[in-house]
Amino acid sequence: MTDNTTASRDSPTRTQKAVRWHPPSYDIRVEEIPIPEIQHPDDAIVKVSLAGLCGSDLHVYRGHGGANDVHVCGHEFVGHVVALGSSFSEPAVGRPILYSSLKLGDKVVSPFTSNCGECSACRIGYTARCPEGLLFGSPSLNGGQAQYLRVPKAGGTLFNLSDPTTWTSSMNEEQKKAALSHLADSSLLVLADILPTGVFAATQAINHPKVQPIITGKPWPLCFSSTTGNDISILEEDRIFTAAIVGLGPVGVCAAISLLDTVAGRNIPYRIVAIDPNASRREKMKAVVDKVLESDGKQGGEFAVVSIDEAKDKVKEWTNGVGCAAVLEVVGNPSALSFSYDLVRAFGVIVSVGVHGEPPLPFNGSAVYNKNVSMDFGRCPARAMFPLAFDLLVKRQDVFGGVGEPASLVDKIVTLSEAVESYRAFDKGEVGKVIFDPWN
Repeated sequence: MTDNTTASRDSPTRTQKAVRWHPPSYDIRVEEIPIPEIQHPDDAIVKVSLAGLCGSDLHVYRGHGGANDVHVCGHEFVGHVVALGSSFSEPAVGRPILYSSLKLGDKVVSPFTSNCGECSACRIGYTARCPEGLLFGSPSLNGGQAQYLRVPKAGGTLFNLSDPTTWTSSMNEEQKKAALSHLADSSLLVLADILPTGVFAATQAINHPKVQPIITGKPWPLCFSSTTGNDISILEEDRIFTAAIVGLGPVGVCAAISLLDTVAGRNIPYRIVAIDPNASRREKMKAVVDKVLESDGKQGGEFAVVSIDEAKDKVKEWTNGVGCAAVLEVVGNPSALSFSYDLVRAFGVIVSVGVHGEPPLPFNGSAVYNKNVSMDFGRCPARAMFPLAFDLLVKRQDVFGGVGEPASLVDKIVTLSEAVESYRAFDKGEVGKVIFDPWN
């Protein structure tokens, strides 16, 4: 069914306010554009309640994102369904469950890419590389910094927050319902990108094969087998998980929270150093970590927040010059990768979730050979990460639940009319996580 009447009641003029990027760079405008309509049977139209400004938006803003066409910005949004394509009109056999259950009025949150939910990549969990996937807030798909947007492949993309039986969690159905009843839209919004991406980075690091000798207490390669031996003994100091987080924007903060939650939950001794050149981001990270460690994790290890100039000395001190077992690179530029390489130990891992552009990677053959470092790059499969991210969101409402407090991930909620200034301030590091309310 195509329900243009619902959208018409919401906006009789059939136009909407939207934040749009204009080439070549640094040109953000708030404009009146048509409200999107159903184009395909699998589409949904969502009335946006809140939309986020993300660090990835800055790549396009600065002209580094490879975009050349005007488009609506933003890939983080939460809202309500106001129109559905004909695929949602009757039970869909063999298709994602939302094609049979999603209804008008349901509250939804979306990962930052559309996903079919039916291909091999989606079935395995690599949803970020769905062949039919599109990135919201790009020339190929208008984004969420608007009053309405179109969601293609909506049955395989959206999460129905009005019906938690349609997605998994470590909580049972009653616990999920109870949790959702207390979660603000500003908190739910971080499920679109930054929290799944932070959890993704931490999950890759702590579960990487090269970290397993530390986790299991068995040397390589016996850490992968039931074989035991006494020819090599791992000392207690070898079993301290040492990690660095390079970049303390919102994703870096989420990665730190996820990593702390993991090591505390598994009783893994740790030393984590969080690094950023921006003093205000370091202060935010300190406030967040103090809040998190008040409730758990404090007894398990050490966490330091430092500047770039201090980082190498801190890692050298904590690891006796060996280097970190894992480095989470959350910036997305060659200098951050070079710095990560300097911090990581031989047979360590660099997990890069920053968005890298055209500049070549700063490594030659000798560098990658001489240190036996593994490097993981690429986009977070946000839809696949949603269950883990949701559970962490509920657990850490002391960080994700508030707005504007020293330990709150979200700094402020503003109107679309403040988009131009918000982009400028975010680009300059003068403000952290900003959320847009398109209806005020």
